[in-house]
Order: sequence, then C-alpha cells, then structure tokens
Amino acid sequence: MTIQWHLTTRPAADVLQVTGYLGDDAVTRFGGAVGWALARGQGPLLLDLSRLKGWSAGGRDAVAEAAARLAESGRPLELVAGPGDPALPPPAGLTTYADLASALDAHAGTASEGEVWHSSQWDD
Repeated sequence: MTIQWHLTTRPAADVLQVTGYLGDDAVTRFGGAVGWALARGQGPLLLDLSRLKGWSAGGRDAVAEAAARLAESGRPLELVAGPGDPALPPPAGLTTYADLASALDAHAGTASEGEVWHSSQWDD
C-alpha cells in the first residue's frame, strides 16, 4: 500500500494531508509531495496525518527529513494528529496539534482557502 496526498496552499499556512500507510515503499512519493509543497507554498507546512493508517520507521524518518528540508527553506513543518503507535512516536522537536482545526486556528485560517493539488487517487 502506498500513500495519497492532498495539498492546499494558503497565505497563513499550507496543509498537506496524507492517507494510506507511510511505509518504506511510500517514502519517495511522500518526498515528492513535500517537494510539491516547497515549490508551490510559503510559510509553515501543516502535515495532516489524521487519515494515515500508520508509518514504518522509514516513514517516520522521512517526516524528519521533510522537516529538515523545509527548515533549509526557512519553513517549519508542523504535525497534525500523527500515528498513535507509541513504539514509533513522531520525530522530536516538531510542533504537533491534536486536529486540523486546532492547527488552522493557530495560524488564523481555514482549510478551504487557497489553491489545491493532490495525487491522482485522492478521494475527498
């Protein structure tokens, strides 16, 4: 199983939603989604994992690498509802939110603002 992604770019914070399982076989696709967000967005990137079924150690490491990649461009990566596996907690040092509404409130925006892109199999 791989992931699907949906990106909404907004003035206050961009939202990258990911579904599926972020395993080792999905790391390249995830990196591409992050690259898409870097090329088209600005400001913080809210990585919404509320619909993610889980992640492998490699998937979690890919999130940490994405945070470093964004930081090089002066943009923070913030997590929304990461997978709840205590054996594979989210990378340390990232701002996390319990849900997307809380994350958006912190950045004074709504999910519907801005341009939208997504992978071919994204199902709203």
